[in-house]
Amino acid sequence: MSEKHRALVRSGAQESEDKHISHAIPHLSSLPTPTAVYDTFWRFAAERLAMYYRRLIQPTGPWSADGILNSYRFTNTYRVTDRVSQYLIREVQYGKDRSQEPQEVFFRTLLFKTFNKIETWERLEAVHGSMVWRTAKLADFDKTLDMEMARGRTIYSAAYIMPAPPFGQRRKHSNHLYLIAKMMDDRLPDRLRQAPDLGSVYETIRRYPGLGPFLAFQYAIDLNYSSLIDFDEDSFVVAGPGALDGIAKCFGVAAARTPEAIIHLVTERQEQELASRGLEFPGLFGRRLQPIDVQNLFCEISKYARVAHPDVIGTSGRQRIKQSFIPAARPVPPALFPPSWKLDPSVLPLAVESVAPATHSPHDLFAVGMARRGHSFSKGR
Repeated sequence: MSEKHRALVRSGAQESEDKHISHAIPHLSSLPTPTAVYDTFWRFAAERLAMYYRRLIQPTGPWSADGILNSYRFTNTYRVTDRVSQYLIREVQYGKDRSQEPQEVFFRTLLFKTFNKIETWERLEAVHGSMVWRTAKLADFDKTLDMEMARGRTIYSAAYIMPAPPFGQRRKHSNHLYLIAKMMDDRLPDRLRQAPDLGSVYETIRRYPGLGPFLAFQYAIDLNYSSLIDFDEDSFVVAGPGALDGIAKCFGVAAARTPEAIIHLVTERQEQELASRGLEFPGLFGRRLQPIDVQNLFCEISKYARVAHPDVIGTSGRQRIKQSFIPAARPVPPALFPPSWKLDPSVLPLAVESVAPATHSPHDLFAVGMARRGHSFSKGR
């Protein structure tokens, strides 16, 4: 990076000295009185997980008898199993011949997650070769992204709202490249490796301009998949806007005032909640739901309830689900998880029966049962 570039980066980073952010979680001894949506929350979690396993066995589907799940796009029960997270782990972080030097792992992860779009990453590598910080020329990346936009191609995923950090550039992606350069110039990878826990990783990232609480938390989780850091996911969570809406629908609007405490308590009570409803739930190859997964589930139930419980009002005011379900054109590759989790995706925990396309009302939820083989939850990692 040139001295001129370094100066520009430093000039745009005044907001990076934000005040210390506390990540203390208020304690709740019990959950607020639930609505009918909370029951659907657990049935959604169980059926969406069953769909994941069914798809591994039967790639062409159908994977559920639930009309809502068959019609609209929802993320998986476990965040790490979603298509983009799996690509991040398999190709970007642990891909063949990828350096595991901290600065290289961090650079690849942040560059990929900034755009959160597989096609953008693959275009950059097709033009510039393997993404390596030591030899990266961000000005050339910038030109390639300009050309992609000129061709009418979308370079950002629609999954997150991505405001432009204030580095004085005309294009949003140019400002994001400056932000990454600022992080590298600050030796942020080394600082994160010295952090004592996941909450501290979040706080350090959150101080950078253009990163709100939710996005900083997502980056912390993504980096925690890599070899850069390895903290317990159970220790920290930040509720995003979708999760706030889902919590309000499950427990009333007032409950959204203490969202992280509710997420932690729901995570803690998962076995009890599932057993009381007679739901089969083997976890992710034996791994329990973590707070990040429960946070995501609240976001997804926020959407699901717009159809299944249209009379229940949350905080967003949204009444319809925007994205229809379209099966991915790419085949689903074998699952890969962070090595420290010690999960074996070759051993399926469920014997899943084939299901027919939905012919029932969306309110006849989860008509298809699952036959479970013997298994046990693994606590923690």
